[in-house]
Amino acid sequence: MPDLYDYNTLLCRLKAAQIRNKELESGERYIQLKKFYEKERKSYESRIMKLMDELAAAHKETIRVRNYWFQVLEDMLKEMEDMQKRSDRKLRDMEMRALRAESQRDQALDKIKELRIQFYETAVKLEEEQEKNLKLRAQINRDHENSSIPSSKVIRRKKIANSREKTGRKPGGQPGHPGYHRKKQKPTIPPVLLPPPEAVLEDTDFKKTSKTIVKQLVSIRMMLDVTEYHADVYYNAKTGERIHAAFPDGVVNEVNYDGSIRAFLFLLNHDCCTSIDKSRKFLSDLTGGKLNISKGMISRLSREFALKTEAERRSAYADMLLSPIMHTDCTNGRVNGRNCQIYVCATPDGKALYFARKKKGHEGVRGTVTEDYQGILVHDHDRTFYHYGTDHQECLAHVLRYLKDSTENEPDRRWNKEMRSLIQEMIHFRNGHQPTEEMDAQKISGFEERYQKILETARKEYEDLPASAYYRDGYNLFRRMEKYQQNHLLFLHDPRVPATNNEAERLLRKYKRKQAQAVTFRSFESIDELCQCMSMLALMRLEEPENIFDRVSKIFG
Repeated sequence: MPDLYDYNTLLCRLKAAQIRNKELESGERYIQLKKFYEKERKSYESRIMKLMDELAAAHKETIRVRNYWFQVLEDMLKEMEDMQKRSDRKLRDMEMRALRAESQRDQALDKIKELRIQFYETAVKLEEEQEKNLKLRAQINRDHENSSIPSSKVIRRKKIANSREKTGRKPGGQPGHPGYHRKKQKPTIPPVLLPPPEAVLEDTDFKKTSKTIVKQLVSIRMMLDVTEYHADVYYNAKTGERIHAAFPDGVVNEVNYDGSIRAFLFLLNHDCCTSIDKSRKFLSDLTGGKLNISKGMISRLSREFALKTEAERRSAYADMLLSPIMHTDCTNGRVNGRNCQIYVCATPDGKALYFARKKKGHEGVRGTVTEDYQGILVHDHDRTFYHYGTDHQECLAHVLRYLKDSTENEPDRRWNKEMRSLIQEMIHFRNGHQPTEEMDAQKISGFEERYQKILETARKEYEDLPASAYYRDGYNLFRRMEKYQQNHLLFLHDPRVPATNNEAERLLRKYKRKQAQAVTFRSFESIDELCQCMSMLALMRLEEPENIFDRVSKIFG
């Protein structure tokens, strides 16, 4: 059922529509609308006329204002043109001034550029001269204290100042000093009794006491002990055979020299480093010209001694292989004007062997104790030795000398001074302990940390100020110490390992003294025989109770 409200609404709308329809049919509604339209039209026309009047007035005012502003604009344009002209003149003046200034600036810049080029050229030349001066100064000041140059090769030796304070006392032994007296010898002839002085004979008041003053006069002389052997010759009438008694061993020629004479000449030539000519002349002078040994005989003594002592050297070779520590080093030799190499191997107990080699490197190591050694090697910074042994300790004496050289030629750097002081402190610390004594691990760790910090300081210093092209030894030393840190500090962890290779260097100096006397050798065999003889003499020095001369005499027979 439809809603009542909707029904009422529809009725209202129907009634309104009927009324509007009635008004339209009668024309009443049209008349009302027409009257309303006319009224509105008149109203709008009146408003339009009013607006047109206002528009005309506004248009007139606009024209007036426009004309006014046109006049103002013309005045402003005229003024602006005048200002533009003045500005143009000023601009042209400024452009001319700018051009003149630019020209002057360009000239100044060119002059500055020229001066800068001259300055740079001068600075470069100065730097090059300074670096050359540094290089030359480093070469001139290089000696045995800051390099590997031996002290005997230093041309200009430094005078070491005496730092001892003067006491005002006389030189020599002081009062109360016990002194050292000469050893009395056993008399070879009956004692000589000196007669009493004349004062005793003339005055009977002098009486003999129980005290006797004994003084000796020691002299030396060379006496020849010649033994002559006679052997009768017997003839067999039937066979024609001739025979005689056998002579003792060593009696072969008409004149033979026993082991004492050979040992005397051998030790003069090899142990005392005298020349063959001086050795034979000395022996001739001692015997009053009776013994004149040939140079060939003296020269052959080396080969004879080397052959007779080969077994002892082989035994020493085997013993050195069992040592936990061994020193090794090499030096330059001369054979017929050409270079060769002399190697030395030494153990802390004193055993030492010399080897002559034609070349350096692995070929030179071949056949030496180093080739077969399986222990800790102590050596200089020769990278060849790193291929042998089980561990390595570099000689810190060389490092100290190189650090001193760096300090003298790079005084503005800190790391070289600090590292030198640290190494000296570590060596002093190590020398204060016995080989069997355990060292403080915390102290060693502190040394290693300081070592690493100093390397960091060096790295930063060389990054900020690179090494000179004329002196790079300091930088190279830093890189080497950084790479081989373990081999520099091994002596702190093993109390058996020494900090330096001085043992091998002392042995090589013995050879250098011989080479300085000989200058050069005629053949490689002669220098090889010399090394064998020096090896045996070094081994014999370990046997202190036995006289070297007697031992060598027995070997020669």
